[in-house]
Amino acid sequence: MTCAACAGSVEKAVKRLPGIHDAAVDVLWGRAQVVFCPAFVSENKITEAIEDVGFEAKLIDEEVKEKNILLCRLHIKGMACKYCTSTVEFALQASPGVQRASVALATEEAEIHYDRRIISASQLIQAVEQTGFEAILVTTGEDQSRIDLKMDGVLDERLIMILKSSVEALPGVENIKFNSELHKVTISYKPDQTGPRDLIEVIKSATFGNVNASIYPEADGRYQHRYGEIKQYRQSFMWSLIFTIPVFLTSMVFMYIPWLKDGLEKKVINMMSIGELFRWILSTPVQFVIGRKFYAGAYKAMCRGSPNMDVLIALGTNTAYFYSVYSVLRAATSENYMSTDFFETSSMLISFILLGKYLEILAKGKTSEAIAKLMDLAPETATLLMYDHEGNVVGEKEIDSRLIQKNDVIKVVPGGKVASDGFVIWGQSHVNESMITGESRPVAKRKGDTVIGGTVNENGVLHVRATFVGSEGALAQIVRLVESAQMAKAPVQKFADHISRVFVPLVILLSMLTWLAWFVAGRLHSYPHSWIPQSMDSFQLALQFGISVMVIACPCALGLATPTAVMVATGVGASHGVLIKGGQALESAQKVDCIVFDKTGTLTIGKPVVVDTKLLKNMVLREFYDYAAAAEVNSEHPLAKAIVEHAKKLHPEENHIWPEAREFISVTGQGVKVEVSDKSVIVGNKSFMLSSGIDIPLEASGILMEEEEKARTGIIVAIDQEVVGIISVSDPIKPNAHEVISYLKSMNVESIMVTGDNWGTANAISKEVGIEKIIAEAKPEQKAERVKELQLSGRTVAMVGDGINDSLALVSADVGLAIGAGTDVAIEAADIVLMKSNLEDVITAIDLSRKTFFRIRMNYVWALGYNVIGVPIAAGVLFPSTGFRLPPWVAGAAMAASSVSVVCWSLLLRYYKAPKIVGS
Repeated sequence: MTCAACAGSVEKAVKRLPGIHDAAVDVLWGRAQVVFCPAFVSENKITEAIEDVGFEAKLIDEEVKEKNILLCRLHIKGMACKYCTSTVEFALQASPGVQRASVALATEEAEIHYDRRIISASQLIQAVEQTGFEAILVTTGEDQSRIDLKMDGVLDERLIMILKSSVEALPGVENIKFNSELHKVTISYKPDQTGPRDLIEVIKSATFGNVNASIYPEADGRYQHRYGEIKQYRQSFMWSLIFTIPVFLTSMVFMYIPWLKDGLEKKVINMMSIGELFRWILSTPVQFVIGRKFYAGAYKAMCRGSPNMDVLIALGTNTAYFYSVYSVLRAATSENYMSTDFFETSSMLISFILLGKYLEILAKGKTSEAIAKLMDLAPETATLLMYDHEGNVVGEKEIDSRLIQKNDVIKVVPGGKVASDGFVIWGQSHVNESMITGESRPVAKRKGDTVIGGTVNENGVLHVRATFVGSEGALAQIVRLVESAQMAKAPVQKFADHISRVFVPLVILLSMLTWLAWFVAGRLHSYPHSWIPQSMDSFQLALQFGISVMVIACPCALGLATPTAVMVATGVGASHGVLIKGGQALESAQKVDCIVFDKTGTLTIGKPVVVDTKLLKNMVLREFYDYAAAAEVNSEHPLAKAIVEHAKKLHPEENHIWPEAREFISVTGQGVKVEVSDKSVIVGNKSFMLSSGIDIPLEASGILMEEEEKARTGIIVAIDQEVVGIISVSDPIKPNAHEVISYLKSMNVESIMVTGDNWGTANAISKEVGIEKIIAEAKPEQKAERVKELQLSGRTVAMVGDGINDSLALVSADVGLAIGAGTDVAIEAADIVLMKSNLEDVITAIDLSRKTFFRIRMNYVWALGYNVIGVPIAAGVLFPSTGFRLPPWVAGAAMAASSVSVVCWSLLLRYYKAPKIVGS
C-alpha cells in the first residue's frame, strides 16, 4: 500500500465479506485490523479478499491465537481520581502481551485481555504495583474453575510436599498454590474431571486426617475491601471531627463571644495567643495523622509524574497549615507582629474531603448492588443424594453449595432454591425463574427439563443432576457479563478522559496565577483595602484565593459522571431481564431510530407446529414424513424441528429411529438436501426448489398461495426431483407484538421486518403486527446487507433476532438485541440480550439507555457547570464588586458535594420503572 486510496480499497474489499463487524487499515504501518464473526468468515477468506484487490496479505499469528488470550480482573486499591486510572491503564497497556486494558474508578477494578504466552497475571499485578497502587487478583482466565481452601491443622514442609503431590496427581488438577501464612491453598481444576469435594477428601486422606480442608471464608476480597474502606473513612472522619470542631469554634464562633474572645487572645509568648497555640496543637494530628493518606497518594502520584486529586489536597492544606505555623512562630518571636492563622482551613478542608469520600464510597457501593443481589441468589447449602451401585437412593447429606460437583444429584424441596444448573431426573414441579430471567410466570418442570441455579422450586420435590457448576453456571455467567459491562467505557467517557488529562496541572497553574494576581493587585493598591479583613494583608488574602481555586477545581465529579450511571444501568437492566454488554451498547441504543425485527422466534413465538399436510402423490403419510424427518432431523431450524416432532406422532414407539441420511447439505434460510434410502430428498421453500432445478406444479403453487394468505409457511418436499407434498406450518405471533410496534412508533423508532420466509406469509404477519416495511425471502447475508443499507442512509439501526441466521445481522447492526431463548451464537453476537424473550424488553432496553444518557448528560452539566461557576468565584471575581470570597474549607465542601451529587444522581436510576405496554 502506498496511499490512502490503497487503504480504502483494502477496507472496502474486507467490509464486503459476510460476518465483518469492522475493519480499519493503517497505510503507514501496512496493517489491517478486522473484527469479524468466525461463524461466517475465516481468516483465510479475509486474506484472499485482500489479495484479490492486488495486495499481499499475511496473517500476524500472535494476534489471532484466541486460545492464548485470557481475561484478568484486578482490584486496584488507592485510586483517587481519573488521573490514577489513566496512570494504571497506561502502565498495563504498555506491558508486553497486553491487548487491551480498561480501568474503572467507580468499581476500582481493571479488566485486562492478555496473551498468556507473553505475560502472566502475577506480572500484571507487578505492573500495577510499580505505579504505586496495590493490586488484588479477582479472577484470571487461567483459573476458570478455581477454589480457595482453608487448611486446619499443623502444616510442615513434609506435609505440604505430600499434599501438593497428592493433589497434583488427581485428574483435572491444573495448578496448586500454597499460602502458609494464611493457611490457604488455591487449586485450579477442570470441573469435568474433578471437584471441590474430591480435593478436600484427598487432602484429608494424604495427611492421615491430621489436616482438614474447608471453603476459605473470605472468597470475595473485593467486597471485604469495600466494607473495610467504608469503615476506615468513617473512623477517619469521626476522629477529624473531634479535633476540627474545637478549631472551628475557636476561630469562627468564640471570637464573637466577648469573654471567650478575651481568654483566647491572651498572649503566651510575645504576640502568640492561647487561641493560636490551641488551634495549632489540634490541627496538627488532622494534617499529618488523619490526613496522611493524602500525603501518601500525592507522593506516589508525583513519583509517577501524574498529579492527581491527592496532590491538590496536599498542596492546599499544607500551604494553609505551614503559612499558619510561620505566622504563629513569627508572632512568638516578635513584640508587634499580629499573626493570622488558617489552621481551621487545613483541618476543615481535610474533614470535609473525608466526609465526601465516605459518602462517595457508600454511594458507589450501591451502584453494584445488582451484582451483590445476583450473587446472593445462590443458596448456601444443598441436599446431596447418595446412591448405591444399583442406582437406588441410600441417603442424603447437606453440603455447602460451593462443593457441588458435576453429575451430582441434588434434591430440591418445595420453597427451596435450585443449587446449580442441571436437568430434572425425577419429580415434577413449577419453578419460579423470575430472579434470573425476569419472567414472573412459574415454569412447569418434569423429567428431562433443565433448571437454572438460583431459581425457586414452588411445589413438588425435584431431583436435579448438576451439569454446570461454579463459574460455568448461568448465574455465574450473568454476574460475569454484568461485571464486564460495568467495566466497559462508553464512548462519551472519552470526553471526560481528555479533560482530566490536563485538568490538574492546569488547576495548579491557575491557582498560582490567582495568588500572584491578587498579591500584585494588593501591592499596587488596585482594590480598596476596606475589602480586606482587618486581620489580613494582601498576601494572606491572595493565599486564600489560591487555595480555594486549587481545592474546588478537582475533576473527581467529571470522572464519575459516566461510569456510575453505566454501572447502575447495567445492574438495573439485569434485574429487568435485559443484559446490556457495556457502555458502548448503552450509548448506541439511546440513538436508535430504526429497528429490524426477525420474524421466526422474534415476532412469533418461535415454536412452529405442523397444522396441515397436502400430498401431491399417492403415498402413505407416515412414509412421506419419514423422508421429511430424516432430512430435517439434523437441522437446528425451528421449522425443521416442527416437522420432526409431527413425524414422531405418526409412530407408536417413543424413540423412533429415522432412515439414515447421507450427503447432508444445508442452505441457511432455504432448506436441506440429503440422500435417504437411495432417494434424493429436498425439503425447503419455493426458491430453493427452483434453484435445485425442480418444477413447481400449478396445484402446489395454489396451495402455497392459500397458506401464505393464512400467515402460514408452506414447506415443499421433493423426492427424486419431483414435488410430492407440502407441509403447512404455523408459528403464532407473540402476545402484545402489535402493541410493542405501536409503542416504538410513539418513541419515533421505525420498525422493519426481515425474514427468510416467503412474501405471502411475511405480508400476512406484518399486517397483523402493524409493520409497514418488510423484507422477505432474505438470506443471512442479505439481512446484514439491508442493515448496512439503512446505516448508510444515516439511520442508527438495531437488529432483534434469535437464530444463527440472524447473528450476521446482529453483528452488523449498531445495536444487536438477541432474544434470550435463541441460540448461543446469536447471544454471543449481540450487544444486548433479552433474557425473557419478550418483545416488551426491546422497549425497556431503548428506554433505559435513553434515561441513562439523560443522567450522564446532566452529570456532565453539573460537573462542568460546577467548575465553570465555582472556579471563578473561588478565584475572587466577585470580590472587587461585592467583597464576597469563598473560604478554602467551603470550596473543599463544595468539591466533595459535587462528587457525591453526581453519584447520587446516577443512583436514582435504581428506581427505574420499565414502560407499561397497553395490553401487557
